[in-house]
Amino acid sequence: MILVTNNEGTFGAPTTARMLSEGSHTLDAIEAGIRLIEADERVRTVGRGGWPNLLCQMELDACVMDGTTLRTGAVGALQGFLHPVSIAREIMRRLPHEFLVGDGAARFAREIGAETADNLVEDSRRAWQAWFDHELTPEQKRAWPDVELASLCRHAIDPEVGRDTTVFLGQDAAGSICCGTSTSGWGWKYPGRLGDSPIIGAGAYADNRYGAAACTGAGEMTIRCCTARSVVLYMKKGASVSDAVLEAADDMRALKGGLIARVTIHAIDTRGNHKVVAVNGAGDNTYWLWEGQGALQSMPAEPVVISTTEAKPTAGARYAYGPR
Repeated sequence: MILVTNNEGTFGAPTTARMLSEGSHTLDAIEAGIRLIEADERVRTVGRGGWPNLLCQMELDACVMDGTTLRTGAVGALQGFLHPVSIAREIMRRLPHEFLVGDGAARFAREIGAETADNLVEDSRRAWQAWFDHELTPEQKRAWPDVELASLCRHAIDPEVGRDTTVFLGQDAAGSICCGTSTSGWGWKYPGRLGDSPIIGAGAYADNRYGAAACTGAGEMTIRCCTARSVVLYMKKGASVSDAVLEAADDMRALKGGLIARVTIHAIDTRGNHKVVAVNGAGDNTYWLWEGQGALQSMPAEPVVISTTEAKPTAGARYAYGPR
């Protein structure tokens, strides 16, 4: 058995590890852990308490994948519900589809009686209001929200703010490998933006025959590289989990233009091995590891540099983490 989750998984990992140790199926344990994170306002990049988009709306994304069946479920740009990971799993269970977004995802959530929530907490609303008050021109404020958002998005989003996700990779005692993700996405993102978290193959992938991978950080990069699926395919071709992750990180060197920032790749294989690499990441990037017994361990990710361009602080950084 094994569990790998990023640092955002702090408040859910103990529950997932306990459930695995008690014999639960991997996907049940992962869903339970992620639900705790989605409801915990201390986690500022997932679920309730995350950062809003440019219109001060909370849009949540999530996915799950069962490595035994290769079935998936995903939701994107979901508003008004507390547990997108559970709605994603119900899509996998109840529909012939794999992915619902926006109004369709919300309609399905209402049909199944999913728990509703106002995910915009006061602290996040104040941060958005401070950005609005100080960054918009008088003309933009008078016309709001009927203004051109593209330029505001480009200047508001910061690669170091509101960029994370929670990702869980696990294998249970029966050998079932699964993964799950959940995020509130980039703070101050353009409405409707989807990162890699709900996109199977980019942000997460699991296959019992080889292993699983999931990514955090700048999803625009992993979407372009299909990073999670690439890691699993490299293992299929005979690479170790370590070599597979490093090869997928190396693939990102081919990216030209667009957003180039930080990505962390997490992966496990079928034999209980794992690898976590922080692409363009700092040395303080950590994750949680549980190897079937004992306590969870906080581990450092291996940094890999593919770009020397420093991300520049923007309005998102000032108002998300600056003085309120």
